[in-house]
Amino acid sequence: MAKMNFCPQCGKSLITKFKDDRERILCADEDDCGFVHWNNPTPVVAAIVEHEGDIILARNTAWPEGWFALITGFLEAGETPEEGILREVKEELNLDGEIVELIGLYEFHRMNQLLITYHVRAKGTIQLSPELLEYQRKKDYEINPWPSGTGKAVQDWQAKRGIFNEVIEFRK
Repeated sequence: MAKMNFCPQCGKSLITKFKDDRERILCADEDDCGFVHWNNPTPVVAAIVEHEGDIILARNTAWPEGWFALITGFLEAGETPEEGILREVKEELNLDGEIVELIGLYEFHRMNQLLITYHVRAKGTIQLSPELLEYQRKKDYEINPWPSGTGKAVQDWQAKRGIFNEVIEFRK
C-alpha cells in the first residue's frame, strides 16, 4: 500500500504512534477526528486445482520465468470464500470447480494477506485469463513447496497425503 500522509477523513497530517500495543498510523487530530489506520490483512483465496489427475500451477504475467504458483485472487464484496475461489478458478483457468476441502488459513506477512486455501477439483478445457502467461501440469508428488504464502498450504496438503518434498526458494 502507498504511504498515506494525510487523514482520509479530515485531511490533516497523519502521525505514527503506539495504540493498543502496536505502532499505528493515526490522525494528528486525535480528539476531533480519531481516524486510525488499522492495517488489517486482506483476505485472499487460493486453490490447489486438480484437473484430470494433475495439479495446475500458473505463472502470472508479472512474474519471472520459472515462477509458478497456485490460483489466487481477492474476494468480491458480498462473496463467501468458497464462492470466491470457484469464481477465480473459472476466471483464471476457465474451469468449473468443486471444492474438495479447506486446506487451511495462512499468513502472508510480506503482502499483509490472509490466505484461505482450498483443494478444488475442476473440469473443462483450460483457457488462461490475460493475467496468466502459462501453466504447468504436475503430479502431487512432483511439486516442491516454497517457504511462504501459498507454499505452506502446498506443504500441508502434501503432508496429508504422505508427501514430504523439499521446500525450495524462488529464484529471480
